[in-house]
Amino acid sequence: MFNFFKKNNNVIEVKSPFVGTCFNVDKIPDEVFASNMMGEGIGFSSKDGILYSPVDGEIIQVFPTKHAVVMKSTEGLEILLHIGIDTVGMKGEGFEAFVKAGDKVKAGDKLISFDLKLVNEKAKSDLSPMVITNKEIIEDIEFNYGDIDTSSVIAKIKIKK
Repeated sequence: MFNFFKKNNNVIEVKSPFVGTCFNVDKIPDEVFASNMMGEGIGFSSKDGILYSPVDGEIIQVFPTKHAVVMKSTEGLEILLHIGIDTVGMKGEGFEAFVKAGDKVKAGDKLISFDLKLVNEKAKSDLSPMVITNKEIIEDIEFNYGDIDTSSVIAKIKIKK
């Protein structure tokens, strides 16, 4: 039990993809995310309008509207990072991507910037979910909630061997 979080036990520390606050995903105003239908998730409120990489890995997809990114960690976690709710309808307005599919990234790298004021005006919500979409490889997950920055560990995930 005491060795659970040692690196050699297949535990991945996931850093915060936002500067702001993180909370239980059930507070996201979208049933698909709030119910963990797409995978294990956590919610965020951003203070600076920047999405950062939460892990070392590779960018799989940047949505054409730049409101979401799919990436894969070096350990195999598939992560969907979604900015706001119903932001797809903004058609990329107010978003700037700094990465593209195939790019290798490190935890803390800047992925996308977005205009928080514009998101609040044009989208349903500025609350943003992060979802582990291949939850079948997760043995255990521990989320940490509260005020966060890019150095904050918001999840410790033990993957199946």
